[in-house]
Amino acid sequence: MTEIVNFVVKGASRITPSILEKMLRQLPLWKIEFTQIRASRYPHLSIQLQFLSDAVEDFVDGVEKNLPYYAIAEAAFALIYAHNKSDIIPDFIPEIGYADDSGIVRSILIRYEKAFFSYAERNGFNWGMVTKNP
Repeated sequence: MTEIVNFVVKGASRITPSILEKMLRQLPLWKIEFTQIRASRYPHLSIQLQFLSDAVEDFVDGVEKNLPYYAIAEAAFALIYAHNKSDIIPDFIPEIGYADDSGIVRSILIRYEKAFFSYAERNGFNWGMVTKNP
């Protein structure tokens, strides 16, 4: 998991407020895209990506001020990564195509569990559905 965390931290270090602002305009379409993910080995990936999308959206809109910027930057990196069609393991590969996307998302949810749990509680999200394995 250390390699995944390092990859995420490096990617998130490039997320600027300007990038977040640009993402905000694209997130509604990305959310629709994320609902279309069908990955039997990673059934909660779609819900997790939608949750992170909502957190980023609320943060950039100024509605959510209690999440650490690092958590938002990493969430934004995960969303960009999941949206991109050319990632480490192409999504179209049966059984393992979403393994990298799922690993990245889970590493962020684990590292910032307390902050995201609090966000979920404040906003009526079912945290148990977001954090279920795999």
